[in-house]
Amino acid sequence: MTRHFLADDDLSPAEQAEVLALAAEMKRDRFAHRPLEGPKSVAVLFDKTSTRTRFSFDVGITQLGGHAIITDTSQSQMGKGETLQDTAAVLSRFVDAIVWRTYAHENFHKMAETATVPLVNALSDDLHPCQILADLQTIQENFGKLKGLRAAYLGDGDNNMANSYMLGFATAGVDIAIVAPEGFHPKEEFVTRARARAAETGAEVTVTADLAAVDGVDVVITDTWVSMGQEDDGKDRRTPFLPYQVNADLMARAGENAIFLHCLPAYRGNEVTAEVIDGLASRVFDEAENRLHAQKALLAWLMAHQEESA
Repeated sequence: MTRHFLADDDLSPAEQAEVLALAAEMKRDRFAHRPLEGPKSVAVLFDKTSTRTRFSFDVGITQLGGHAIITDTSQSQMGKGETLQDTAAVLSRFVDAIVWRTYAHENFHKMAETATVPLVNALSDDLHPCQILADLQTIQENFGKLKGLRAAYLGDGDNNMANSYMLGFATAGVDIAIVAPEGFHPKEEFVTRARARAAETGAEVTVTADLAAVDGVDVVITDTWVSMGQEDDGKDRRTPFLPYQVNADLMARAGENAIFLHCLPAYRGNEVTAEVIDGLASRVFDEAENRLHAQKALLAWLMAHQEESA
């Protein structure tokens, strides 16, 4: 059976730990693992703009011995109305994995109907699971563990990052608080899914508007207040979030050795101050680098399971 990675909870807690252990190993020796030697090819499809996702997958696939076929889908038949089912069936005859950054999450389910190679979510409107693997790797590097740690995400709680933080951190056994103004809390379906996973790992998932949830946490996280596709949604995406800006005063509420994460791009003076993102607690560039290692590990893990089931 072909394994896809469309959502953070597509990996069990044990499987997520395997991927993270492999990511750490791959970071220590970037060229030791060559599962794409041949080279095998990976389709990397973009409906949206990208910097870190494009470079990390392109470089990572090369380091794994493979060849990345980077495609702007608007320049393919995907942009001219060919069905996602037909596209996946055809690409599966050419490549050994498909990585896709798209809009509606439902697109992945349509493509997965006919994909016979692993399909990876490189971001959708609902979720960004590859980013969470990189964040977890970064946290583990700093604390030597994941289970039992506490994290707080501040800002827009009704976006793909908040959803993935709940699902992915709950899978890792990390307590996660989504701290957001009223009207910007996560949809209940994602909260329910995350709490179901948390029940397996002992983690706690909290949704609140109260900044007290930051007190004593190990990890402070934020994201842009305006996600891709939200630029013209008619909502005031500054005023409600100002009390949730990550600044020196807010970081002082966190634990003594707390670190700061941001998936980037960041907008200094909005969701985070320069003092914090460029300060000693910031791990944002380690986090960005770990996209490379975590995604390499994920691809290698998925392909190994593809071979086992063949």
